[in-house]
Amino acid sequence: MKAFSELLDRLVYMPSRNGKLRLMAEYFAATPDPDRGWALAALTGELKLSFPMRRIVRELMAERADPELFRLSRDYVGDTAETVALMWPEPETPQAAPRLGEIVAALDGADTATAQRYLEATLDRLDASGRWALLKLVTGALRVGVSARLAKVGVAAFGKVDPAEIEELWHGLEPPYTALFAWLEGGAKPRIDDLPVFRPLMLAHPLEDDEIEALEAEAFLAEWKWDGIRVQIAAKPPDVRLYSRTGDEISGSFPDIVAPFDAEAVLDGELLVVRERRVAPFNDLQQRLNRKTVSKTMLAELPAHVRLYDILFEGGEDLRPLPFADRRARLEAWHARVAPPRTDVSELVPFASLDDLARLRAAAREAGIEGLMLKRRESPYLAGRPKGHWYKWKRAPLTVDAVLMYAQRGSGKRSSYYSDYTFGTWRREGAGEPELVPVGKAYFGFTDEELVQLDRWVRNHTTDRFGPVRAVEPELVLEVAFDAVHPSRRHKSGVAMRFPRIHRIRWDKPAAEADRLETLLAMIDAP
Repeated sequence: MKAFSELLDRLVYMPSRNGKLRLMAEYFAATPDPDRGWALAALTGELKLSFPMRRIVRELMAERADPELFRLSRDYVGDTAETVALMWPEPETPQAAPRLGEIVAALDGADTATAQRYLEATLDRLDASGRWALLKLVTGALRVGVSARLAKVGVAAFGKVDPAEIEELWHGLEPPYTALFAWLEGGAKPRIDDLPVFRPLMLAHPLEDDEIEALEAEAFLAEWKWDGIRVQIAAKPPDVRLYSRTGDEISGSFPDIVAPFDAEAVLDGELLVVRERRVAPFNDLQQRLNRKTVSKTMLAELPAHVRLYDILFEGGEDLRPLPFADRRARLEAWHARVAPPRTDVSELVPFASLDDLARLRAAAREAGIEGLMLKRRESPYLAGRPKGHWYKWKRAPLTVDAVLMYAQRGSGKRSSYYSDYTFGTWRREGAGEPELVPVGKAYFGFTDEELVQLDRWVRNHTTDRFGPVRAVEPELVLEVAFDAVHPSRRHKSGVAMRFPRIHRIRWDKPAAEADRLETLLAMIDAP
């Protein structure tokens, strides 16, 4: 545990990407199994310990500190693990820290009472750094500036292999990854041929205005960019799995896709809700995401559908080295022959010039489409985001001027700043005064310098506090950009924004001149 806590502590304060990779590679080289495997699982978010951590921490701290003092301290520090680690009484007699593998073995599958007793005893054995690392571990929220992707690159650096090889194997392996580390140290490479595992997706670059003229129209094929979520179907019947773009299996949320699928293939596509051959707004699909069970009513009212873009494997044949135009022909022939229910093939968009594409993109919003995809005819299917192959040319964003209503502390490096902003627009009911109703929340789109300015403004204009959240005077106008807006019964305003971000801070604009809710309602896309 000591080595793991030192790793987390050094990662937090290491600003450079290469420095973080070096730290992880050194840790994997110096740490034995299974500890290094459990550390890798924690860094990639694959360590799943399930018990009510918030309640356990509250009960443990209530015995050691005044609850109000703990609440105020947590609000000031901005991080529960750090607050507990600092406030927890130091052990009278220092004891040896347990190994990481021992901790996981003790907590994996433990009931709440057992987990609470073990955590209490272990916190009593550790110093402040160890307590912080332990709490980060069990909550699954490390926040040390290392993404799952970077952790995989780190283990690839340790083994001196291409990160794409780690990605290819990843979903056929389980923590603590002893077979993976054995291979990286000279053993046999794990085999995943017989498993319907996730294959790393090929991603597109946003097409910038200054890049358009340099493209050769005849070198590309075009498709519509639909407003759903990217998915992959990996099937070796009877085992069929549906994965999100990050490799998370979401089969349980979409049994209507996986149950009738009966062909060996790996396919790339877009998950949508489709009724009577028309794509529904993203808000409809969102109601089905992240659900462990799906009711019959939901299956009927929100029918899932996958619009296929590409075929990566047909049977046991790897098609990824083929040019996109050839894979596209194979996909069309395969779908005509197999015709899996609740799927179709994304149509190619005919065009003769870049001007044709520009006109199609300009009309995309009216058609309820997110934009265009441009794919080079000769592109193999390459993991990651290779330059010059695929481009996404999204329709221009919508914008409104909204009023800042609430601000919340961020996490990690932003835990000392109010960086998450809830904003609203004006609504008038009857002859009464207009009121602000929240329409969205954003936490990016501004520079570090602007974050400092916004944080200072929030602190100087606070009217009320709710734990880590502050209500502020309704005076600051934010120009908010977003991709679309949909009706929503979950929000007081009746609308929900898609990908809102702060576009500009309107220090110059009076709050009374901010937009009204009617402006947003008029922007709702037709189904």
